[in-house]
This record gives sequence, C-alpha cells and structure tokens, in this order.
Amino acid sequence: MRITAIITIMIVSLLFMYVQVYADASLPHKDVKGAADIDFLGRYQGSYIVAFQKKGFDRFILPTGKLKAFPKERDSHNNILFKPEKSMTIMGQHTRLVYLLPEGVTPLEIVYDYRDKIKEEGGQILYECENAECGGDPHRSCSGGGGDMSLSMFFQHEEDVTAYNELFSNGYCALTSRITGQEYLAARLPERNAYVSILAYTLGNEGYCNAFKNRTIAVVDVAVEKKRAKKIVVIKAAEMEKAIGQKGSIALYGIYFDTDKATIKEDSRPELDQIGAMLRKNPALKLLVVGHTDDQGSFDYNMKLSMQRAIAVVHDLEKHYGIAPGRLRAVGVGYSCPAASNRTEQGRARNRRVALVEDH
Repeated sequence: MRITAIITIMIVSLLFMYVQVYADASLPHKDVKGAADIDFLGRYQGSYIVAFQKKGFDRFILPTGKLKAFPKERDSHNNILFKPEKSMTIMGQHTRLVYLLPEGVTPLEIVYDYRDKIKEEGGQILYECENAECGGDPHRSCSGGGGDMSLSMFFQHEEDVTAYNELFSNGYCALTSRITGQEYLAARLPERNAYVSILAYTLGNEGYCNAFKNRTIAVVDVAVEKKRAKKIVVIKAAEMEKAIGQKGSIALYGIYFDTDKATIKEDSRPELDQIGAMLRKNPALKLLVVGHTDDQGSFDYNMKLSMQRAIAVVHDLEKHYGIAPGRLRAVGVGYSCPAASNRTEQGRARNRRVALVEDH
C-alpha cells in the first residue's frame, strides 16, 4: 500500500509539472481563429478574443433577475440548482465572445463601457447586478461541482467550454478559473432585434492561468431573434402506424414545448393531427406516450418535467381528437434513455422528444 501511495503521488506530481510547463495560458497577440466582433458593440481598445462560438440557431436564456436557489434540486454537476427569478428566452442566432481586457481595466469599467454603447444604439437595460446580489456563488466560474451554482454555470458548464476550447487553452483558462468582482448586465436592442448579456469578472491565480492573474474577462453573449427554418418533416399517420407495428415504438420531434414548461406550442399541431388520425383509424391501439428531456437540470427536475409533458400530450389527444381515456398512458423518463450524447447541443436536441410505444 505504501509503494502504491508513493507511485500515485509521483504520477500526480508529474501531471502537475506537465500542466505547469506545457499547458500555461499565455498572453495573446491576436484573436482566436475565426473570431469577429459584433459590429454594433465593438470591443474595448487593446482587448483580445480568447474564445468564440457562433450558432446559426440556438435557444438562449437571458437572466433578467436574481438567481434563486432550489435547495432540493441539483444540476448535472451536483451543485445546488439556481435559476433566475425572471428571464427571457430568445430563439435565433447566438454568438458568444470571451475577451481578455488590458491590464488595469476593472469589471465595472468594461460593463459601464458596454452600457454606454448599448444606450447609444437605442438599447434598453433590462437588469444589472454585482457580486453576491446576482445570486449563486459569485466566486465560481463555470467549473466545479458539489456547491452552489454560479451565474457563469447558468450560461454554460465546463463540458460546454471544452466543446469549443482545448483544455488549458487561453479560452479554457478565462472561463473555468476562480473569479472575483463579478458584474452583470442584460439589455435589449429593439432596432437590432437583439438581446445582450455582459458578464465580467477578475481572474484569480490558478496554476496554468498565471499569465491572466488579476486580468478582467468579459463574456459577451448576443442573441438575435429569427424564425426557425423548419426542416423536420411531419411524420404521417401511416408511417407512425407502420413503425409501431414493426418496432413497437416511434420517436417524434415535431411536438414542441415552452422552455422548462409542459405547455404545448401551436407549432406542434401538424404532428398531433397525425397521431390523432392514426389512433382514430386503429381504435384498438393503446399507447404509452413517453416524454424525454436532455440533461440540463437535475435528475428529479427532468423526471418531473418529462412526465408533465407526456401528460400534456395525452390530455391534448383526448380533448382535441376524442381519444378515449384509458387508451393512452403518460410516462416520463427524463434523460435516462438518451438517443445521443448530452455533451453537445446537437445531441441534446435529439434527446428532447416524445415517443409513442405500443401498450397492452
């Protein structure tokens, strides 16, 4: 046991030395490849983009109120779940830029600089907060588990960061280190059809991030509303009937719900029409209506949400298509039966679905 312990210590020490020698963040002299400013916001003079992500169509939730704790619920990293008391959900193009500010610039200074720019553009400030008044742990970035969620964690977790940043890169360092001096601003720019969040903070001293010690980071999210290009073809009643007859089930992606709710969107009506037609044609057919979610939020939260959504579909089919009670049973499985990895947005989109399973 003693030899094993010594070997373990040696391995850990070697890994630590590797990170110190080969994985240090370094002061940039140019933006990361492919990055570009938002033209109507610009940047603080002398700053560099150290991380960049752009999605053509995304769901972006903008906190417009303090984060509130839900002590009985946990996120995917076993942190106490926090959600904003008020928020807005924007569907459209989403860009995230992470800036390293020049030495000596404070989080408050950069937020007020953006504040002035937003007002010049005719924008409206929706919410502002600093440090602990924002809710959650004000000293944590998006990395870590077993404590309180932070505002950074509401926007993304560490695995989301590694999806567009290499481990120990400048961007990874800027987004996962301990922080102080947190400042936050949410705004709307009506003429641009855009919503903006600015989260700024000062980095502490964490090993490979020595180069960024005491430097300010600004995480700028810009969401521009636009209508979704509908590419999912509604599955016809005959196709549903065939799949259920051959495989015993079918997964449907044409039933949509409001974010974090069990309210069915009107866009779902074409898919529901086909389910109703199939059930009317086959009066002896009984189904399990199974709700599936991605892994955003705690296990218990998603189990409850998936069940509520399945119940909503059952009630809709009974109310609008005259399906007799007893032919349909609602089941919620949360994220326990994924169709793809939850580590990417594409995977999470595949996991958000309603399945019809033949019942007896």
